[in-house]
Amino acid sequence: MKKLTRRQKQVLSKLIELYRVLGEPIHYPALAEHLGVGKVTVYEMLRLLEESGYVAAEYQRPEAAQGPGRPAVYFRPTAYATNMLGEREQQASASVDWERTRIKILERLRTAKSKGYEGAIEEMVSHLADQPSPIEYLAGMVAAIMLGLQSLKENIGAKGMRRILKSIGLPGETGLTALGGLSIGLSLVEQWNQRITQPFLEHVTRYQSMLAELSTENRHRLSQFTHEVLKIVSG
Repeated sequence: MKKLTRRQKQVLSKLIELYRVLGEPIHYPALAEHLGVGKVTVYEMLRLLEESGYVAAEYQRPEAAQGPGRPAVYFRPTAYATNMLGEREQQASASVDWERTRIKILERLRTAKSKGYEGAIEEMVSHLADQPSPIEYLAGMVAAIMLGLQSLKENIGAKGMRRILKSIGLPGETGLTALGGLSIGLSLVEQWNQRITQPFLEHVTRYQSMLAELSTENRHRLSQFTHEVLKIVSG
């Protein structure tokens, strides 16, 4: 299918919206009125969308018309168009959910700086199973791991912490995989509370498998999020 321009997307979205409300094909002048655009412009746009398979035209004779005459042209979205828009709406919704989760976790991290990391780590780990999507789960795991590393800063020092992060490739995307192994190492450190260790270890395998299946776009999001986490816990 041919990629749509911004204006074509607007016309198609409005057509789908009206079609859902009215349950019948839309006469193009009515669509033009809703868009605040000229009838000829909308008609030509709809014909282009028809050629691309996004809309279908239907010819109807007005009920009041008598005798021979030209039937009016009505348009309706195709199944492909409605499915495509549905996917876009789902993507937009997922983006909003991710942004909400990102802000919530970062706020928890800022609070943890003043209240102590151990309680925050335990809270993060306890909420991991409640995350509704892979990227939200992974974000919670990343935050918990970084908090765990930060809790050992007094023992390894700031330089030691930076050296560890650099060695595994953080905050770049390549370092996300190494975090799983780092989390196992953290769980073996004596200073860690044993209430945290076992639940933490149980999530490592899931972290690795989910990360492997994550889309390129979401890996990039997670990498950017990791960078934000580092700025907070290292600041």
